[in-house]
Amino acid sequence: MSIIFECEYQGRRYAGRGIPATGDSLTLYPVTDGQLRAALVAGGGPGNLSAAVPEGSEPIEVELGDAGLKFLPPLLPTASNNSLINGFMGTHRSKFDRAPEPDEEFTAPNYYIKGFGSWLRLPDEPLTTQPDPVWLLEEPEVVLVYANDDRGVPHYAGYTFGNDLNDIGLHLKNPWAWTPYAKLCETSIAPWLFLDAPPEKVTGTVTVERDGGTAWQGGFSCGADSLFHRIPDMAEYLFSHPLLRQPGLVNYLFLGADKATYHDGFRIENGDRMVLDVSSHGVVLANQVRYGDSISK
Repeated sequence: MSIIFECEYQGRRYAGRGIPATGDSLTLYPVTDGQLRAALVAGGGPGNLSAAVPEGSEPIEVELGDAGLKFLPPLLPTASNNSLINGFMGTHRSKFDRAPEPDEEFTAPNYYIKGFGSWLRLPDEPLTTQPDPVWLLEEPEVVLVYANDDRGVPHYAGYTFGNDLNDIGLHLKNPWAWTPYAKLCETSIAPWLFLDAPPEKVTGTVTVERDGGTAWQGGFSCGADSLFHRIPDMAEYLFSHPLLRQPGLVNYLFLGADKATYHDGFRIENGDRMVLDVSSHGVVLANQVRYGDSISK
């Protein structure tokens, strides 16, 4: 499978291939903001993204641990901030008391808008929550990435993985009204963009670390084989709304999560470190929880 990423180094934007391992050096190719999006929409598919990476100036070599290296969310338009974090809720089969019928009529799942793409956090960055969350829940999810062309037509770029941290306790107090507040926790995303169709099978392990030890651990699945809803149906329905077809928009679409810490009665606390090991795809997404400050009076 092909994987690309973008990053910033010494004030310039670069792109590279693959998922680097500890101790690796990275071969980085200079790109401009929006160059990969333009390649995607010109060719109509993820294959053009891979072809666009090695074009342009001579590459540079950078060590993975270089302090000047900063990875970016896939295709993030830093100049315009024309990007959106959004997603679906209640999509997994584990949250239904039956299996879907093969020809069952599509019913759209609940949907939310989280914020701008610039709000996304990367691996090892802290995730800030409300000052006094009721009950936090990590959510390992597949994230589909779409980029609209200049006419507003969405083009699928590929997928990555994210952690949609949220306050499920607040949500459950008033599901009809308080869900948008519950979602106002920072969200993390892996910078690696997989240039393939949405994955059928994704498995991994969540580990919550506290005071240097393991406080909770459990498995998860979030591929298409774990979903009650069909991914093409969800995407088609979502993009039937013209507001999501703004020219140039990059869309980070979270597909929902399986049951996790909350469903096991475990509470995530301030300072805990959530480690999402997507072992099926070689991706690790780790972030520390940080309670936000209250407004000064």
